[in-house]
Amino acid sequence: MSPVFAHGQLRLYLLALLSEGPRHGYEVILDLEKRFDGLYTPSAGTVYPRLAKLEEEGLVARSDEGRKSTYSITEAGRAEVAARSGDVENLHDDLDQSVRELAQGVRDRVQQGARDLRAELKDAAREARANAVPVGGHDTSWGHDDSGSLQDLERAVNEFRNDARQAWRKRGLTREQTREIVGILTDASRRIRDVVQRP
Repeated sequence: MSPVFAHGQLRLYLLALLSEGPRHGYEVILDLEKRFDGLYTPSAGTVYPRLAKLEEEGLVARSDEGRKSTYSITEAGRAEVAARSGDVENLHDDLDQSVRELAQGVRDRVQQGARDLRAELKDAAREARANAVPVGGHDTSWGHDDSGSLQDLERAVNEFRNDARQAWRKRGLTREQTREIVGILTDASRRIRDVVQRP
């Protein structure tokens, strides 16, 4: 069962969706992805077996057009949707909550990535201080310049965190954008470790 649907909810959602008009199986998947603002995309292995089950129950009819199958709700399916109109309304409320929880999960992951990046930068600054050899080799401390360098690192991390927070609060993040940001953070952490470990 999909993590965003409680027991029986996907079945009811598919009936309610098809009551709006016939759809190809792939269109059903795209409609679900849109419903969750791109934060969740059901797999074909999740959707098609449930459509087949609805067909077996006589609630959905399938017509094949070449390689594509179109699914349409039957009169029996419409009757069930009408009889469960209250459940359909509650379902939409539940899905709104699921979208909010998924979005919060994305924000938490990005914030954790920002915290990890900040920690990596601090470690890099400490390592650089410990291994620094000034020109002439007379002193191993950076003095005032070290403080400025650390402030530069702190400022860069804070600017990144603020920019990221403003972006997702203003526009939200799609699944693809989330994946790309996590990849950027992971790559940045790896590169920072490489710099720190460099002889």
